[in-house]
Amino acid sequence: MAQNIVTFHYTLRDASGNMLDMSVGGEPITYMEGAGQIIDGLEEHLRGLAVGTKSVVTVPAAKAYGERDPALLHTVKRALLPVDGEVKIGDRFRTSPDPTAPVVTVADVKGDEVILDANHPYAGADLTFHVEVLAVREATAGEIEQLAASRRGCGCGCGGGCDCDCGDGNVGGDGCDCGDGDCKCEC
Repeated sequence: MAQNIVTFHYTLRDASGNMLDMSVGGEPITYMEGAGQIIDGLEEHLRGLAVGTKSVVTVPAAKAYGERDPALLHTVKRALLPVDGEVKIGDRFRTSPDPTAPVVTVADVKGDEVILDANHPYAGADLTFHVEVLAVREATAGEIEQLAASRRGCGCGCGGGCDCDCGDGNVGGDGCDCGDGDCKCEC
């Protein structure tokens, strides 16, 4: 079965019908089938739909962002948070300046302690997508290879498929294996 590149617009609603997000009026979403770039339940629904198809699908939490996991609630001292100023329930921030660091939500503030929730904001929710398929085309060999390279990684933590120079004599996405995260990547 060929891997396709699919482009679509969506409007996302919760179980009460409240709009949560939308791409309509902005840039559509483009993904490669099987790459894990969108939630499983939505990808399953979109697979095989023709260009111009408009449909509605409700994706259960288990095939969206999963169920809420109580183990992802953490109590930390306020002084340890990487944010300045007042912290309020509902605030969201990255746990470090690293752009790949997890995003957490402030679930509660109790004196000098803060309860952080690392669950996705939509975890535990069934989500309804109104979608319109705008384009479908077969992925090129280069796109498939780029995905494979990113999955292999290069060992430096950048995701692979880059021109890494770790100083270990191995330059390139397939040879960099220092694992120290201090590579000079040009991803």
